[in-house]
Amino acid sequence: MELFPTRCCSVPGTWRWMLGVAAVPAIVQFVLMLFLPESPRWLYWKDEKAQAIAVLEKIYDSDRLEEEVELLASSSMHEFQADNTASYLDIFKSKELRLAFFAGAGLQAFQQFTGINTVMYYSPTIVQMAGFTSNKLALLLSLIVAAMNAAGTIVGIYLIDRCGRRHLALTSLSGVVISLVILAMAFILQSSSSLCMAAANGTCQGVLGWFAVAGLALYIAFFSPGMGPVPWAVNSEIYPEAYRGMCGGMSATVNWISNLIVAQTFLSIVGLVGTGVTFLIIAGIAVLAFIFVALYVPETKGLSFEQVEQLWKERAWGSRGNCQSLLGAAP
Repeated sequence: MELFPTRCCSVPGTWRWMLGVAAVPAIVQFVLMLFLPESPRWLYWKDEKAQAIAVLEKIYDSDRLEEEVELLASSSMHEFQADNTASYLDIFKSKELRLAFFAGAGLQAFQQFTGINTVMYYSPTIVQMAGFTSNKLALLLSLIVAAMNAAGTIVGIYLIDRCGRRHLALTSLSGVVISLVILAMAFILQSSSSLCMAAANGTCQGVLGWFAVAGLALYIAFFSPGMGPVPWAVNSEIYPEAYRGMCGGMSATVNWISNLIVAQTFLSIVGLVGTGVTFLIIAGIAVLAFIFVALYVPETKGLSFEQVEQLWKERAWGSRGNCQSLLGAAP
């Protein structure tokens, strides 16, 4: 069996169809962006208070609206001045910001290095191992896997405020490790010809194929609700307002660089050590990710931005955190 199907979608018309379908989400997003309002904080900074309140009215009921407007009014001027004085060097000068960025960027890196894109890239091959020899059928089943990933992310959005970010990430990584081991064993056993030589009718191959498909389904089921949305949610919450845009953008860059590294090295590693061992290596990285989340990522569920900022101060300075200013403390 070839590692990656070479005949899949070889018809030029099929390629045009696939490229056309890929444009549909971009068109939908463009149309929806036309109806996306500006941030109330940004509108308040621009002295467009009526528009800011109109946006808040769409989010909060009348009982909460007045409180939110008061908070916006009291914090807008301070945050606007902070945004004008913030710099990238501050992120590395301040111990609190360094800890926050380390946690946020680490989550983004581990999201990629725990194998989501390698599993998605490999899904046609995995379903072919299950006995679905048609390339078109393998592609269709891989699209179903992608749909599972999207559905799991929606489940994660529902769970993230109920279970908490940290707990959801740890549960997700536990399942990811188990499913990657299943995938690895399926490939290792499938590549061992001595185990299946007696099964001339291909029964052994089919069983191992379904074993691999089970590992794939489990991986998507565990990854998509947890390590899919959690890194993005946490990165939107753990930085002070003045540095949220800079730190969030830098963390997103770490995510894409990690994705590039995975995409460029995956096939080379498969060629050197084999597919099964490669998935075992990714499982080991997932174990490291579990340890990283347990040690360095705090729970931000239900915390205000001010409470999160204080949390980082306490982690950076211990009991002295109450006396330290965000940027005035020595690194």
